[in-house]
Amino acid sequence: MNAGDLVAGRTSLKVWFRAVRAFSFTASLTPVLLGAVLALGAHDVRWELTPLVAMASVLIHAGTNLVSDAADYRRGVDRPGTHGGSGVLVAGLLTAGQVFFGGLVLLAAGSVVGLFLVWARGLTVLWLGLAGVAGGFLYGGRSFGYKYIALGDVMVFLLMGPLIVVGAHFTLTGEMSLRPLLASLPVACLVTAILYSNNLRDIAHDCSSGVRTLAGMLGLRGAKIGYFILVGGAYALAAAWAACGVLSPWTLLVLLTLPPAWKNLSLIRRARMSNSSEIAAIDVLTAQLHLGFGLLLSAGILLGAAA
Repeated sequence: MNAGDLVAGRTSLKVWFRAVRAFSFTASLTPVLLGAVLALGAHDVRWELTPLVAMASVLIHAGTNLVSDAADYRRGVDRPGTHGGSGVLVAGLLTAGQVFFGGLVLLAAGSVVGLFLVWARGLTVLWLGLAGVAGGFLYGGRSFGYKYIALGDVMVFLLMGPLIVVGAHFTLTGEMSLRPLLASLPVACLVTAILYSNNLRDIAHDCSSGVRTLAGMLGLRGAKIGYFILVGGAYALAAAWAACGVLSPWTLLVLLTLPPAWKNLSLIRRARMSNSSEIAAIDVLTAQLHLGFGLLLSAGILLGAAA
């Protein structure tokens, strides 16, 4: 192998790294972490399964990103001048066929890892895993993509909130309980806010492409209120669970993320339809908020378990 081959290989890996949007993987890893810390104190916890749960979650997330990008490009949603997607298709770095096939490969890889977890924990994991894979593929599937008919926010709330947290907790403990479900709701609000903020920013582009999103249906003013509800709801739920004893008072550490949350809310409040570039990075900023909130929520649960 010569130097040119090495450079080409590195370039190819860099393109695929960009295509899967690796920066977004915190959205699928944070709920796994939350499910794991909630397993503290349970009997016969299979901690050795944690890396496999995380791997399956990331592979399905990456596959979903690729399938979604291919669908968006084919439908004309992602085109020059828009902010969505990874940008590799608009830039001509990969073809839609390559990206779609890559998505199928990653979804299949996630399924293979999931089958080992089924062997370790039983059929309940199979049904949870099938829901995740089907949800990922149908998010932006070729013939049907529920994100194009204003169902993306609801499904992301369910799939990347309760499904991952409850699924991770069950895989590690073999137990179903209400606590992981309730604990998942604040992070579900914020992971939904990532997609919702993306759709809010892209209202004009999505409408011109015939794509229906909840933000687009509400209009800019209504969409802003929706973002405030999702972000505010995360803090309200965390405070409520701490007050009711569902979670430790230590989980109020999430209040340390209020400054970046306020910054995001201020950006959204000032957003204008005529200049979406002002909030071009709002989805990334919301993802950072989701990460910080999720880490502090998990830390609070950990501190509560140690107290």
